[in-house]
Amino acid sequence: MKRLPAPPPRRLVTALDVGSSKVSALIAEPQDNGELRVLGTGQRESRGVKRGFVADMERTEATIREAVEQAERIAATNIENVFVGFSAGGLVSSVASVEVPIGGRRVQAGDIEELLALGHDAVESDGRMILHAMPALYTLDGLEGVKRPLGLHAEKLAVDIHVIGADPPPVRNLDFCVRSAHLGVEAIVASPVAAGRACLSDEERELGVALVELGAGVTNVSVFAGGMLAGLKSLPVGGIDITDDIASAFGTRRLEAERMKCFYGSATTSPRDNHDMIELTPVAGFEEGTEAARITRAQLVAVIRQRLEHLIGDIAGALSSLGFDGPFGRQVVLTGGGSELKGIADYAQGVLGRAVRVGRPALRGLPDAHAGPAFATLVGLALFAASDDVDLRAIDASAGPQGRAAGGNILQRLIATLRTGY
Repeated sequence: MKRLPAPPPRRLVTALDVGSSKVSALIAEPQDNGELRVLGTGQRESRGVKRGFVADMERTEATIREAVEQAERIAATNIENVFVGFSAGGLVSSVASVEVPIGGRRVQAGDIEELLALGHDAVESDGRMILHAMPALYTLDGLEGVKRPLGLHAEKLAVDIHVIGADPPPVRNLDFCVRSAHLGVEAIVASPVAAGRACLSDEERELGVALVELGAGVTNVSVFAGGMLAGLKSLPVGGIDITDDIASAFGTRRLEAERMKCFYGSATTSPRDNHDMIELTPVAGFEEGTEAARITRAQLVAVIRQRLEHLIGDIAGALSSLGFDGPFGRQVVLTGGGSELKGIADYAQGVLGRAVRVGRPALRGLPDAHAGPAFATLVGLALFAASDDVDLRAIDASAGPQGRAAGGNILQRLIATLRTGY
């Protein structure tokens, strides 16, 4: 009897987001139509991570293992490799540029391959670990913003290479924790790259938009233009600081402060705030029979807004330093767990003077518990894993380095390119 050929192995992608407040995992299967089918998800409270940095190896490893095992049970499968999100501070963005002579003939596939090989050698680490090195804008004889140069005539062909790097020790610590949990690391992906893929439309990334990830311990501010991430800054502040302010102001535990923030907190005021009362859960040492303390919602909102005033001010400063201003800087998208605070988009819009919306991940079949902005990076990691984006780090270049550093502010160059219509 003739045996039937064995079915091809399933191609699965697994995303792992190791954050300051939670560790989450997602297993998905790419479909023939290009979409992802979610097979399983897992989540555990983060233990051992502070401000995005691994602070306790053993506890972080255990949490990773638990989150992934939960996703595996739901998906009824075992996974070996993961794409890991990196959200700690120290992320930097830069652009390098290389060019090759064409001699007036049509651009061929070999010319592009040679150009990308040169780009591989042109990328400089400056002591940082390179997480991404992606070709962005092509240039033909000085005409910037060409996306498909193949077949066009030119004297010279150039390309801008977008490089994202990070300080090596935090990346190595994260990599070690994941591998200690008996998982292979396919790639460590910068959080803004993943979140941008999950929350921003292609048109937004093309025309220009700022993405603000309000995490528990870190806020990443990134700017997209021309379809690429053009600049980013990390702020060592996040939702946990609001929680700590509440706990300190009202003498309660962090867990209770977090509950108050989520259920009663708001970034905007209401006439009823002075009348709505919130009872504080007794802390350790509370004597039985003593009446529990109560505060008004107005008192809670006042504490939250005081912290938000500083946070949004820092975000405004980061946007300004990235060149996100004028007619170009009109759209801001908030995501991350901190963006779930009631009224925060309206508050940020009033302070920043820009249109602000909350970005939520869009992925069919995603459980409701993982469909909020707090899981934007997780979903973006899965989308990134299933994509076929070119990364120059995977190119085995044989040509000598002939790259030159790109001149000028990359965001301003992209804005000028967008205005030309190419």
